[in-house]
Amino acid sequence: MAELALIDDIRAASRLMVRELGFMDATVAASDYPPSAVHTILEIGIRGPMNSGELGDFLRLEKSSVSRLVRKLVDCGELRETPDESDARSKRLSLTAKGRRTLDALHAFGRQQVRGALAELTEAEQRKVREGMMLYAQALRASRVGDEAVV
Repeated sequence: MAELALIDDIRAASRLMVRELGFMDATVAASDYPPSAVHTILEIGIRGPMNSGELGDFLRLEKSSVSRLVRKLVDCGELRETPDESDARSKRLSLTAKGRRTLDALHAFGRQQVRGALAELTEAEQRKVREGMMLYAQALRASRVGDEAVV
């Protein structure tokens, strides 16, 4: 079992990262969108078309939240909905040309933000950060999935 000081230090670092990455702001990543919309554009851009159910599962958002979010992004011209060939009741969500431009801007902003932080570290420290963050993110997911399996 991890000691309390270690747990509290990791929690403090997590809160600081959230603030430094701008997730306490109403909009993030130099965009006009809230974090959930930014993540939607990023994940559809990276993973390709998906339906609202898949998006909700991936982003861990409620169905009603996903519905409002998708509607806003469709209305803003970032996403398009097309009928799902395998399920007529479902629609596939994909990026429009505007959405792809927004995706490019989000990637540029995020990469610059990370590049700036990494410039403060040695190459060995940079690798340590990457490994530690990947391990921690995977452990968070494993812990959550394990907790859901118990319910």
